[in-house]
Amino acid sequence: MLKKVLIYTLVVFGLLVVVVALGGTKVLQFSTMGAAGAAFVPPPETVTVAVVKEEPWENTLTSTGSLVAVQGVTVGAEMPGKIEKIAFIAGATVAAGDLLVQLDVSNELAQLRSAEAASDLAKLNFERARALRDKNSNAASELDVAEAQAKQAAAGADGLRAIIAKKTIRAPFAGRLGLRLVNLGQILKDGEPIVTLQTLDPIFVNFSLPQQRLAALAVGTTVRVTTNALAEEVLVGKITAIAPEVDAATRNVRVQATLANTSERLRPGMFATVTIVLPETSRNLVIPATAVLYAPYGDSVFLVVDHKNAKTGAAEKILRQQFIRLGPARGDFVTVQSGLKAGETIVTTGGFKLRPEMSVVIDNKLAPNAQLTPKPDNT
Repeated sequence: MLKKVLIYTLVVFGLLVVVVALGGTKVLQFSTMGAAGAAFVPPPETVTVAVVKEEPWENTLTSTGSLVAVQGVTVGAEMPGKIEKIAFIAGATVAAGDLLVQLDVSNELAQLRSAEAASDLAKLNFERARALRDKNSNAASELDVAEAQAKQAAAGADGLRAIIAKKTIRAPFAGRLGLRLVNLGQILKDGEPIVTLQTLDPIFVNFSLPQQRLAALAVGTTVRVTTNALAEEVLVGKITAIAPEVDAATRNVRVQATLANTSERLRPGMFATVTIVLPETSRNLVIPATAVLYAPYGDSVFLVVDHKNAKTGAAEKILRQQFIRLGPARGDFVTVQSGLKAGETIVTTGGFKLRPEMSVVIDNKLAPNAQLTPKPDNT
């Protein structure tokens, strides 16, 4: 019996020794891991940076507009008649007075010959009556009747000539014709359209601006016009007219600028983007828009500052979060009204994964190429 108790005691003691040994080993491992974690220093984060610059920006206003011909009409028939001749080619350039369409005037020409003969006879009778009156061989009333008859006959002939002229349809001004809307032998009605005619050089661009911008506008102000029809080409013109009234519904003022269009690539009805270049130029603190951390409680950026490590004494770069107030943006840049100074270095990308006091190294190999007038590829 005593032997069994001794065996049990030895077994229990051995188990206790094993448990204590395992516990001590684990405690040692955990303390070693804790010490290593406390001594661990995370590697510095790689960031791209930019220097805050003060740059002059031209003051501009932007609007959308439409191109309008300086002169543009739809040439139509002033009188009814049958088309006898079509003298133009669709899309051709014509000069003022060029014949476009000739309506049938055979009846009017016959009447004109009769009217001209009657006018010539009445004129001769008037001249005879005047000669007789000079000799006091007829009454004054006879001279008056002869004069009235001569004027009446001449007016009749002039009326027929006017009808013939109205049936001879000519270009009212120089320009480029549109598509033909009539055919040979067609009988036209009053006002029926024949062809469009537009003066393309120069050309107007009409746009609107809010009434609070009216004080900044003046005739002669430079405008830059772009349209997707001309890819990246920028056309320069001048403001030539400002409407004297403000639209009561929109509170906008209408403005008109004139552009040279010698190549006639701009056409009436096109959509255009208009940039009005104001004479004043402002200087702004400018940073890339990718550097800004936007938040409801305030926008901020990360500043890169020099720092001496308290443990190692080595010089390093760390981050400091700086709240800022933003101004107008242009292209890939945004202006800063307060919170930064020229010459400070800020992080330009990846701000969402950074935190204050973090150690960083600078590598601008993959820094984005910020531009004032970016032109992204069409993907």
